[in-house]
Amino acid sequence: MQIGVIGSGSFGSSLGVLLADKGYEVTIWGRNSDLIREINENHRNEKYLPGIELPKNLKGSTSLEEAVREKDMIVSAPPSHAITDILKEIKSFLPEKAPIVSASKGIENGSLRLVSEIFEAELPGKFHSKLSYLSGPSFAKELVKRVPTIVSIASKNEATARKVQEIFSFTYFRTYWTPDVVGVEVGGSLKNVIAIAAGVSDGLGFGQNTRAALITRGLTEISRLGVKLGADPLTFLGPSGMGDLILTCCGDASRNRTVGFRLGKGESLDSILGGMVEVAEGVKTAKSGFELSQKLGIEMAITTEVYKMLYEHKNPKEVVRDLMGRDLKREGL
Repeated sequence: MQIGVIGSGSFGSSLGVLLADKGYEVTIWGRNSDLIREINENHRNEKYLPGIELPKNLKGSTSLEEAVREKDMIVSAPPSHAITDILKEIKSFLPEKAPIVSASKGIENGSLRLVSEIFEAELPGKFHSKLSYLSGPSFAKELVKRVPTIVSIASKNEATARKVQEIFSFTYFRTYWTPDVVGVEVGGSLKNVIAIAAGVSDGLGFGQNTRAALITRGLTEISRLGVKLGADPLTFLGPSGMGDLILTCCGDASRNRTVGFRLGKGESLDSILGGMVEVAEGVKTAKSGFELSQKLGIEMAITTEVYKMLYEHKNPKEVVRDLMGRDLKREGL
């Protein structure tokens, strides 16, 4: 089986390693020619996966066409803001019968589209039954160390979901399939926003009580928006909901939690983002998540406060004060 992976960052590369471990021939696309040369000549990706030797049956390419044409499966893992342009470029040579797996997380700024909506809008209808979405608690740096991991595979087409589930499942990587594309997409996107809030709390020196409160109330508002968009509420209790939320809010490897932590310590957002190697999706998603909640009339207090902190320069201490001082409510609302 020949598999193309779009995106040579940590998560795309780690999924490529997993698939190569299973014996598939994997081609990873990336824009950075030096990085691609390192993959091919040294079997390393030190920028994103330092210290990890890549399988010999994984190669890199700077050509999207080479990475995609005539492949048996396509895995798409670029930052969410890059997806639209990439799809416009590859749709003319995208293989019609190959499953397409998106592993990107986010809500597009401006259009407020979920990643799944971007794929369906940009690709012709003949590809729609082949689309699926991978999400769940899976740090790339642990995945390449073969740490046992579970994720969700969502697709509106059961045959596609089951095929992708089978291709990805391995000794250290267990997959669960679901038809709830919207639930998986919403959970995977907005957990990054809540993780920024959790990082701020930790940076300010608050304890685990506060973090648990943010996770709990964060899941409530994620579920609220997801159900409004048609998601199954039970999805948010699974790997792509609560599982991914806990990992991203608590794990030291979380880029979004790190952004929040440094904000809580008093650093500026520009300084933090300027020094990061990879994208913290929660920064852009805070804006689109806030705007989507306003459009739909959904109250999302944590998302709103994170938006104000990132885009209106609200002081992190005032964010915590205002969250704690909100009107008293019945649990679950």
